Amino acid sequence: MRVLLVGAGGVGTAVTRIAARRTFFEAMVVADYDPARSAAAVAALDGDGRFLAERVDAGDEAAVTALLARHGCDVLLNATDPRFVMPLFRAARAAGATYVDMAMSLSRPHAERPYEECGVKLGDEQFAEAGAWEEAGALALVGMGVEPGLSDVFARYAADELFDEIEEIGVRDGANLTVDGLDFAPSFSIWTTIEECLNPPVVYEAERGWYTTEPFSEPEVFDFPEGIGPVECVNVEHEEVLLVPRWVGARRVTFKYGLGQEFIDTLRTLHRLGLDGTDPVTVPGADGPVRVSPRDVVAACLPDPATLGERMHGKTCAGTWVRGVRDGAPREVYLYHVVDNQWSMAEYGSQAVVWQTAVNPVVALELLATRAWEGAGVLGPEAFPARPFLDLLTAYGSPWGMREQ
Repeated sequence: MRVLLVGAGGVGTAVTRIAARRTFFEAMVVADYDPARSAAAVAALDGDGRFLAERVDAGDEAAVTALLARHGCDVLLNATDPRFVMPLFRAARAAGATYVDMAMSLSRPHAERPYEECGVKLGDEQFAEAGAWEEAGALALVGMGVEPGLSDVFARYAADELFDEIEEIGVRDGANLTVDGLDFAPSFSIWTTIEECLNPPVVYEAERGWYTTEPFSEPEVFDFPEGIGPVECVNVEHEEVLLVPRWVGARRVTFKYGLGQEFIDTLRTLHRLGLDGTDPVTVPGADGPVRVSPRDVVAACLPDPATLGERMHGKTCAGTWVRGVRDGAPREVYLYHVVDNQWSMAEYGSQAVVWQTAVNPVVALELLATRAWEGAGVLGPEAFPARPFLDLLTAYGSPWGMREQ
């Protein structure tokens, strides 16, 4: 396997550090718009000759296709923000490469009823091309991070091994992470965080299909394991709600995120001021007017999440709560994965949230390389058997857990 990794930010760099300890691939080309970032990611790997740094614009399909061909890469792993999903997805198809991402193509709210009906859903653009991928015998594995990704694997595992009937699948994400000296320091890409938190959340119900609610709706307190404790979680737009019902039978699917009231208030303020926007606005510059996206300005004003590890303390938990019936009796479980920032920093030099996101696509790549996972078309993690993934994740030194509720 020869991999083109596009994106050498926090998650991309963590991917290289995790992959460097495995032997399933022949080469990994690390490409970024900023050549200094890709060079730094490769330089940190103690001369591992399988890694090579390149520069590429993720939005330039032709350039990405050419880069795949030049290095003979048969897999493209997308570690950029969701703006670049479609150009990278199309570049992989043009080059005949397998495509893997950790998010899906962007949504657009319904024009008249944004908090009731779906407009363009997450992943719609990719699934519209599923037939062409399948006819070509090619695979696009979408939503293969931690959430979406591992959370979806948990849903498939629950359906296959834990339940006869599933009433509800609810992904629940919470943490007790703090960052020394900073009042507002998102532990993940603020661009992505704004996108998923301020868009209308999607809920799935078997009788109704997919529908939307208002941002931060239906608050509930969820008790997270391993000392994290109770955290208030709210509805957030997320890929699992669009993926899980395609392959796993459940009457209801939700995603709720433990954000905290201060974080929610900050996001609402950004929205009121128009600072969540992605369309460029004109601002004065030293050399004349400059066109810039407000959301990019917000991102530039905040610290890079990848640099926060030394100042971060606590744990992050990603998991899937499932309620249903087993052997005629009610059952409720929480399948989860916890990463302690102190451990991930000591072991890999990566903060907990980006490391937890990065380990899952590496596990998936190894399963594809060994043919433990095989398929064609545009497929989510639920389309594959869960047990090989969970066993290999444990072998990577990062076990998962299950709590009977």
